[in-house]
Amino acid sequence: MSENDIPAILKMECNWLHSVLERPFPICAGRRYLKNWWILPFSPMPVFGSFALIIALVLALYSFLAGTGGLILLRRGGSQRAWTALRLSETARRAGIAVFFAVTAAAFALLHAALTNDFSVAYILHHSNRALPLPYKVASLWSGQEGSLLFWAWLLATYGLVLRLRHRVDVRLVAHASVILAAIQVFFLLLLNFAALPFALMTGPIAKDGNGLNPLLQYAEMVIHPPMLYLGYVGFSVPFAFALGALIMKYPGEKWIHITRRWTMVTWLFLGCGIALGSHWAYSVLGWGGYWGWDPVEDASLMPWLTGTAFLHSVMMQEKRGMLKVWNVWLIFITFMLSILGTLLTRSGIISSVHAFAQSPIGNWFGIFLALIFVVCLFYFVKNREHLKSENKLEAVVSRESSFLFNNLLLLAACFTILWGTLFPLLSEWVQGTKVTVGPPFFNRVTIPIFLGLLFLTALGPLLSWRKTSLESLRRNFAVPAITSITVVVALIAFGMRPWRDVADAYASMAIALAVLVTATIFSEFWRGARVIDSHTGEGILRGMIHLTHRNTRRYGGYIVHFGMVVIAIGIAGAAFNQDKEQELGNGESMSIGAYTLVCRSYSQDDNANYENESAIVDVFKGGKFLTTMYPERRFYKASQQASTMVANHSMLREDLYLVYTGRNEGSDKPILRVHVNPLVMWLWVGVWIFVLGTLVALVPNKAAVSLSKPVPERMAAMAEGD
Repeated sequence: MSENDIPAILKMECNWLHSVLERPFPICAGRRYLKNWWILPFSPMPVFGSFALIIALVLALYSFLAGTGGLILLRRGGSQRAWTALRLSETARRAGIAVFFAVTAAAFALLHAALTNDFSVAYILHHSNRALPLPYKVASLWSGQEGSLLFWAWLLATYGLVLRLRHRVDVRLVAHASVILAAIQVFFLLLLNFAALPFALMTGPIAKDGNGLNPLLQYAEMVIHPPMLYLGYVGFSVPFAFALGALIMKYPGEKWIHITRRWTMVTWLFLGCGIALGSHWAYSVLGWGGYWGWDPVEDASLMPWLTGTAFLHSVMMQEKRGMLKVWNVWLIFITFMLSILGTLLTRSGIISSVHAFAQSPIGNWFGIFLALIFVVCLFYFVKNREHLKSENKLEAVVSRESSFLFNNLLLLAACFTILWGTLFPLLSEWVQGTKVTVGPPFFNRVTIPIFLGLLFLTALGPLLSWRKTSLESLRRNFAVPAITSITVVVALIAFGMRPWRDVADAYASMAIALAVLVTATIFSEFWRGARVIDSHTGEGILRGMIHLTHRNTRRYGGYIVHFGMVVIAIGIAGAAFNQDKEQELGNGESMSIGAYTLVCRSYSQDDNANYENESAIVDVFKGGKFLTTMYPERRFYKASQQASTMVANHSMLREDLYLVYTGRNEGSDKPILRVHVNPLVMWLWVGVWIFVLGTLVALVPNKAAVSLSKPVPERMAAMAEGD
């Protein structure tokens, strides 16, 4: 062979390799024809992301298996086994930490593909386009099924990272919780590697532009609403892992509750904020005039929040009196399982919802995973149930313990009702062969009395003592709040409220009456404690309330949360007095609703790279005086070829004036406006902010008690300190 033959041989080898690579080549289960492979015409980031997910799965599997092996060896005893167990557990912990970096790398790869418009990735093609604004390109990470599962896995890895870095709070308990988190992580990484592939590549020629993000998701709050929900859903994995770990190892005492209390509260706060943001999105985008339609996916987010609320109340019983241990374990188990059930309902396609993803086989994965979780929880509960015996019994019906118990029963009744209504179409189809759907009337008829009962217990609970409350004490503490509530209701009737007119008005009146009762109770609790402090420091009532809150942030932060729920209840009660009207409205024409007169000044059209739009310019008058100008709008998104409304809403403390531009009448070509007058809606959003504030206060550590210049009677001192 001469030197002149070498280039020819190399050329033949390159041509052969080129012909091989021109065949369909599997990368991340997607297929492309790779031409001119030596200059890498495809982005390397999808390949990088796929390998990152594979590495994450291997690390999570090792963390689970090594961690389990270490715990088994530790339980068997022996110095040599103990040393090996510690080594295995430490490597498992480090592997769990490494999972975070591997999943982060995969999430970065998908985000990079979205930001660089890499439409060779099927997920990016279906959920983004070039003209999409930057925040929505970031939001495309969780706007579709595969991306949202990757985001879930990343959040779980982040929670796991924090848990494993804080392992010294209790090494053995954290080791058990770490293994359980690793098992959950394995499930999601199996999904991402074998069932829901975020880096699947397109076949054939690469599209020049994507299909665009769903128009309903192109709203500012949708950039933060899904992450808030996922932070809540995923966050419940941590208290679940601690509860199951404590049950497996028969952990003595309530330390696992103390460790996870702030985890649970933060998770519960995130989920609550996610629900509120979703309601505001529905109110501002969907254009039907309401904020809660009992949609199955809405229900799926509310159910774990209700059981999480029950758990946060119930653990106080275990900490204070050593009671309801079985309740607490199962409440956190159920809360986590409801989080997984919500994901199953969203992704299986078995329910119809504006929020749900298309039908997908991964629903079967979630069904199997949910069944496995239940079996594991039931097995260890049956095995170690003797460990959960209560230390005390309920001594009196009129006591704080009983109020917590009834509170839990009502919360679980509400959750079961919502679950029954959500699953009823499936159950009816299995039994009768036809799918029967229950709507808002069913949910409202059953849940409203339950929530009114919860409001009453919220007012009554703080007035009750532990173990037993005398009727004289209850009468003395309850008299002023009750009189205040009755006085307010009488005043409202005098100003025109008619609770006897229909059921909706009756419920609204009861909600307002109970809201006033709860508010008066909360204020009396702050007032009595602050007065004790003021009488011995001379700093004033307001300063005394601040000191009181600092000294028992959990209790008084909880009262602020209760007040937030009261304000939300008032906002919801306003729905009984809603008004709506729909009318064609040409240029210069007017319509009236309630105290408002709307005059259409003109209509305008606009066009940009992302969408075309048509909007109305409407002047609003109230009582003959000009109030504001509103601009309801309808958009047509070019990439997805879908239309969407942009609601115009003038929000006031008393009521919202809510305008929707629904389109044009095909016969007359006149635009159609739908107008709603929704009383007290702003109270709902204000209540959410108060709820957030109260939860943040409850998360703050207690400060030292303020020094008192005189002796204080024991009862008054206990009142100031809080119990």
